[in-house]
Amino acid sequence: MIVLGRIAAPFGVRGWVRLQAFGDDPQAWGRMPQWWLAADEQTPDAAWQARPLAECRLHAKGLIVRFDGIEDRAAAEKLAGLYAGAPREALPETATNEYYWADLVGLDVVNLEGARLGRVAGLLRSGAHEVLELRDETGRQRLLPFVAAVVKRVDLAARQIRADWGDDW
Repeated sequence: MIVLGRIAAPFGVRGWVRLQAFGDDPQAWGRMPQWWLAADEQTPDAAWQARPLAECRLHAKGLIVRFDGIEDRAAAEKLAGLYAGAPREALPETATNEYYWADLVGLDVVNLEGARLGRVAGLLRSGAHEVLELRDETGRQRLLPFVAAVVKRVDLAARQIRADWGDDW
């Protein structure tokens, strides 16, 4: 299951909720007829509950969502804190040089000289761009900006990212 985001809070009185999206183009997810909800992002795939999507739209700087059967604020409040996800095959295809975060987690990162910098443990969103959180064999953390000037190649098939980054940073 690919985690799309987390339901933050109800929005209004008609069953809408705010979604804290974990991606750049959450409005594209509105084309999926249903999303899956779970209390924990580590929930096994079979335990996620399918929920038909009624509406999804941008509002201010975020996404608001309404699910079928959620008609008022009281029902929406029960969804707060749940994670929203979808199986990989249900997600829209990404454009060239775009990736779902879940596709990057677990990839090995090497620099242009071939030195291993670590493995992608997660991604962080900064004000300007996403940042790869790497962990090496000793557990040491390294943060790497996920920008074209640094990330030179992402090879999902080889499970590797090549980066223009010194191993002493």
